[in-house]
This record gives sequence, structure tokens and C-alpha cells, in this order.
Amino acid sequence: MKFGKMGAAAIALSVAMTIGSTAQAQKATGTARAYVGVALIDGTGAPLQEDMGVLVESDRITSVLPSGELKAQLPEGAKVVDASGHYLLPGLIDTHVHMATVPNAERAKAYLRRYIYSGITGVRDMAGDMRALAELARQSRLQKIPAPDLYYSALLAGPSFFDDPRPGMAAEGEVPGDVPWMQAITPDTDMKETVAIARGTWATGIKIYANLPATEVRRITAEGHRQGIKIWAHSMVFPAYPSEVVGAGVDVISHACRLAFEVAGVRPNEYHHKAVLDFASLDPRSPVLADIFEQMEIRGTILDATLWLYANREQREREKPEDKRSAGICPSAFAGAMTRFAYESGVDISAGTDGMLGYDAEYPALFDELEVLAEKAEMPPLQVIRSATYVGARVLGLEDDRGTIEAGKRADLIFLSKNPLEDMANMRSVVLTVKGGTDYPREAYAPPTKAELEGEK
Repeated sequence: MKFGKMGAAAIALSVAMTIGSTAQAQKATGTARAYVGVALIDGTGAPLQEDMGVLVESDRITSVLPSGELKAQLPEGAKVVDASGHYLLPGLIDTHVHMATVPNAERAKAYLRRYIYSGITGVRDMAGDMRALAELARQSRLQKIPAPDLYYSALLAGPSFFDDPRPGMAAEGEVPGDVPWMQAITPDTDMKETVAIARGTWATGIKIYANLPATEVRRITAEGHRQGIKIWAHSMVFPAYPSEVVGAGVDVISHACRLAFEVAGVRPNEYHHKAVLDFASLDPRSPVLADIFEQMEIRGTILDATLWLYANREQREREKPEDKRSAGICPSAFAGAMTRFAYESGVDISAGTDGMLGYDAEYPALFDELEVLAEKAEMPPLQVIRSATYVGARVLGLEDDRGTIEAGKRADLIFLSKNPLEDMANMRSVVLTVKGGTDYPREAYAPPTKAELEGEK
């Protein structure tokens, strides 16, 4: 069997596919598959390897060898797939999505469908209505729906944050701040109980959102780690500074531009504040940042930079009349320069978006994030791919099971028809996604409709 150079029809492989807007890929069972002739980018940051072979048995990668060596030792009955001319990467992971701020199963499933057929095999949801998220997570992980595996967070914040309308929408019918997936924290909070309640929701991590001092960030982090759950936080928790958040020992911080509050020496007490930073006067390579990044490198703290978020906001502001533009928008060049400094300092950068594109977008926003990381943060293509694969797996605590193409790891793979090392735009040449041994050929993709995403017929 041989892949066509461009056509996905030739690479449907050994699985049957039911095509349609609710189609599910079917898992290949009982047959080993050897993909040979691929140009391998394994997700570790190592250079591309030509003419490689990867053996997949059930949902696992069992061997990664030069094609000739692999073909000489295949198990009896294994199917050989000639993937010459294609580029093989680990499945991608978007480390910052929101699928249920306002729960809508039809809309969420449409977004998730676009993700999986675009090579995204995992996503981290950063707070929403967990009643909806838990069911989406179950369906995605059992492959009941075409979707990447979904992992979600339980949110902790100061009581004043819950005046924000978003928690109200994500806790509709209950009291925001007083539900297991969104809890209000005070100095009197029994942290052992609070973390246990959050863990009881089957969340992968706790998200420290806002309106908490450093003492509470430290309490949450220490107890969360004692109970074995990941701790994810905004880089500035208001009033807790980024250095204090990192010093507390959190696993991941989100949003590069919020680091600028500490550079500017501005400390708003709450998330909803009126402080406006003069980014033109700030140094994206400030000694303040050098100290923060040194601590992050030592501790292994990951930066979920969300650079596309700033580039997208910047573009939207430019499209407005000049007198309608918002003050204090973080320039994407500034965010990129800070992220570049973090990367140079040895900090792992993950690829998260914190935003969605409309129904007519061919690929999800993660592909824009990869391009912005390459352009604005000047990260080498191999390192951008590592951010979207291995580092994403690290964010979720799954680096021993996925994120790279190695024997023993889960078979989460994507095949491209163009070389992404020549141009990150070539990531938009997906012909096949494999998630846990199940195939999702790009040709079977049914794009989201306007009705699914916007409720319009």
C-alpha cells in the first residue's frame, strides 16, 4: 500500500470510515501497521530523519527504525504502508482552549471535530462548566466522537472574581464560587478539602485564576501537589506577581504579556482593574524577567505563552476606527520578544491559543499560534513543533505516554504532505491523523457549519 503524494484517499489505510458530519473513525484491530519511507520529526527537537519506519500495533508504537531495518523484522501479517514523500510528527496538543464557558455540546463537538482532523490529538480546557466538560472528556477519550482527548481544570479564585459573568454562565443553576469546579478561596478555606473536592471532579489540573495573594497561591500549590494534581495558573494572579506565582511552584503559567505587570512595577489588586501599561517604555528583556525565567528553568515551570491571542487582538484593534481602539493592548512583538527571552533562558514554551476561529476557517487557531511562535518569538521550527507535542504532553503530565514518536508510546501521529521545517505554514498540509491507533483521514473531514458554531441556519 502506498500513500498518494497529495490525496488522502490513498492513505485511508486499513480502517473503514463512515463519512459525514457525525462520522467516527473506526479503530484498526488485530493488524500491525508499518509506515515506511517517512521523513520523521519525532517531537524531541532532534533533527529530521529521512526514510524512517514506524510500527504501530493496536494503540501503541512498538518500533521506530530506518525503513529497511523495520521491514526486515516485521511481525507476521503486518501491513506495510509506503508513506514516501510524507512527514510524520507526533499528534499536536493545544494547551489552552475553552469548550464550555457557555455549554453548547453541538458547538463544542464541531470545534473538536475540526481539531482531530487537523492533527490535534489532545487539548487542555482551562475552565468551564465541568458538567459538560466531563461528558465531552469521556466521549473523546473513549473515541465515541471524533475529537482529541480532552483534559480539563477546576478553577480556584478569590471571592470577588465570581462577580465576573463568565463563572456565572459556567455554573448556571448553581452559585459560582460554590461548586466543585469553581471554588472561592479565602484565608479561612480548608485547602485540603478544597483540593480534594476539585480532584473529585476528575480534573487533570487546578487553575489558579485571579484575585488571590501570594500566600493563597502557595497554599493551593502545596496542597495540590501533596494530593498529586497539576497546578496551572495565570502568570499574574492579581495581586500575586509572576515571580510569586512561579515561586509558589506552579507547573504552568499562562499568558506571556501579564509578566509585564512585574516589569512595570504595577500591582493591581484584582483581575478587573483599570491599570494601563505603557509597553513602549518596557524592556522585554528586563532583569526582572531574567530572574523569573531563571526560576522557571530551575523549577521546570512551563510558559503557556498564547502569542496568537495578542496577535489576533492587535489585528482586531487595527481594523477599528482610531478613536474606537482600546488603550494598553499588548503588542504581539513585545509578547514575542518576552517569549523569545524565556525560550533562550531554557524555559519550555507550550502552544496554547485561548481562542477559536469561525466556521469558515480551514484549520484551528493552533496553526496560527505555531506560525506566531516562529515569527514573533523567533523559535526554530523543530522547537515550535516540540512545543506543540512533547511540551504539551508535559503540561498534562503525559510525557511518558505521548508527545514524541518513540517505541512504547501511544500511537498519536500526523502525516503531512509538505515539510514544516521549510515553512510553518506547511503544517496546514495534514493528510492523516492517528489517535491511539484510530485513523482520521483529512478527506473524511466535515467542516463545522455556521449553524453548529453560531446557531444560524
